[in-house]
Amino acid sequence: MTEPPSAVHPSAAVLLLLGGAETGLGPPLPGPLNLPAVRMRPFARAIAAATGDGATGVLVRAARYTHRGWNGPREDPFHDAVRALDALRREAGEIPVVLVGHSMGARAALRAAGHPLVRGVVGLAPWCPADDPVTQLAGRDVVLLHSTRDRITSPRASRSFATRARRSGAHACLVAIRRSDHAMLGRARTWHRLTTRIATGLLGLAPLPEAIATALRLPSDAPATRGILDLDRLDLDRPDYAWTGRRSGPSTGNR
Repeated sequence: MTEPPSAVHPSAAVLLLLGGAETGLGPPLPGPLNLPAVRMRPFARAIAAATGDGATGVLVRAARYTHRGWNGPREDPFHDAVRALDALRREAGEIPVVLVGHSMGARAALRAAGHPLVRGVVGLAPWCPADDPVTQLAGRDVVLLHSTRDRITSPRASRSFATRARRSGAHACLVAIRRSDHAMLGRARTWHRLTTRIATGLLGLAPLPEAIATALRLPSDAPATRGILDLDRLDLDRPDYAWTGRRSGPSTGNR
């Protein structure tokens, strides 16, 4: 059957990956009991509002987990992320995808970033063990956001991970967020807004904040401190950062 001329074909997607636990073979809790899923809903709404959630050809999806935990070498959320990316490919073809993950979901996003569809990763309060691989991130844009007061996952580990990723060929930086927490409840609207700016920017749909764009262009051997940004020094209210609703080309000039 021929589709009507008004039908919009997906041209890009944002895939959300929820937080979880270090171990847990049971399925995720249902509905409002699944607190990691509840926490990601404002991010989904903000990104959907900025992109039209399919009306402009941008899909916003959330990966489904089979188990609650990472579960050591099983790496269950990583495999769930790959399956979700494969499903997006079957649905929409070879479209660019940005992964947005929180905590365990950020770890899964970083692990799954070698998938051919992935253009970039936004890691929120990411869980970044020192021995996790980074070679799969070569050529990808990686922006990590971490509260300086996080007591669940380590901001220092995120700084180290961003540096290792850049030295392995990723375009990576970290944004430090003061006066917040692991659940991103402190300064929640700032988390939602900045994540949306970065995700749309990495897809080339709107300009990135200039400091982030500059950090993503750092050479692989740049000092680690140059890739660490202070959120409170980023001017996010400049008009040229506003959502434009149209593509402006790749954010870093590397694609």
